[in-house]
Amino acid sequence: MTTLPPSKLPNVGTTIFTVMSRLATECGAINLSQGFPDFDPPQRLVDLVAQHMRSGRNQYAPMAGWPTLCEAIAAKVEALYGRKVSPADEVTVTSGGTEALFCAVQAVVRPGDEVVLLEPAYDSYEPAVELAGGRAVRVPLRARDHGVDWDRVRDAFGPRTRLVIVNSPHNPSGAVLDAGDLQALADILRPTPALVLSDEVYEHMVFDGRVHQSVLGHPELAGRAFVVSSFGKTYHATGWKVGYCVAPGPLTAEFRKIHQFVQFAVATPMQIALADFLVECAGHHLGLPAFYQAKRDHFCRILADTPLTFVPSAGTYFQLADYSAVSDLADVEFARWLTCEIGVAAIPVSVFSASAPAVRVVRFCFAKHESTLDAAGERLRRLTRS
Repeated sequence: MTTLPPSKLPNVGTTIFTVMSRLATECGAINLSQGFPDFDPPQRLVDLVAQHMRSGRNQYAPMAGWPTLCEAIAAKVEALYGRKVSPADEVTVTSGGTEALFCAVQAVVRPGDEVVLLEPAYDSYEPAVELAGGRAVRVPLRARDHGVDWDRVRDAFGPRTRLVIVNSPHNPSGAVLDAGDLQALADILRPTPALVLSDEVYEHMVFDGRVHQSVLGHPELAGRAFVVSSFGKTYHATGWKVGYCVAPGPLTAEFRKIHQFVQFAVATPMQIALADFLVECAGHHLGLPAFYQAKRDHFCRILADTPLTFVPSAGTYFQLADYSAVSDLADVEFARWLTCEIGVAAIPVSVFSASAPAVRVVRFCFAKHESTLDAAGERLRRLTRS
């Protein structure tokens, strides 16, 4: 048998999202773990994809993205955040947000560089850093509200800090950065050469009158940032894996050097359809905050009838819930028990943290039909206080 070389990611196994979705299927559980809707994309968008497939738009798209889609993205960025970007030189269409995050890290992080992560952190960040030869420096978010302690972030910076990754709205907590947070980040970065990678894939899911504060809307930060967004999240089409990255020209040039050898180009008929839809239905994303807030509120009413405790999510389509009144199990064990014995799958929050804090919290996805949430609620009401 051939001897394998040492693993490049010795501490990485199968992602928890795959594990829990598979367990949900095996146990016949309602899957509120992995973050995907159980409803379809807008019918007009689906029709446009089919139309372009039938019209022969089935060969490679340009590496950086279909021109009309890049133009539509640039128009959207200017309309939402007031920043003019070049469709040709500052917008790249990617195979979902995860590819964009990976390519951004690979483009600028070199062996020995340090990358500041705010934890809990989405599980793709640190492996991308390690594959680039860098080292993740994790800064815990505040336990009570998952806000950022910017003094701790400042203390985490050193002479080898290359990049800081921020995520708002935040997965898994649903916390949202405000304008003061962006200014604090800018103040920290100003005397340094460090760059920003801003994961904003849930940008259109902010609730209770809040406004998404994009790094693209902060000129000082935007000048040194990769900003990642996701059509999959915005149009309920996570399986299409279409996202994009907006960055200044010099950063985009380095980004594309990686992108061309990871993905090269994204599915052509989907890109052209998205470009058409962004023009025809330009206001679609403006209705998403109310759409998802209604789902959040519905799910929170369900949780209120259980022993689980929670603070309503400020953004994303995730809701955290504390199960301390139900069980003393660690969260990974509890999530498995909840899936197999109660029939509702959730994600244990400790997997988003390297230090695996002893918190009894799980994450539910409420991007579901109300009938799905109601069915999950019937099962969750069987939970009893320990």
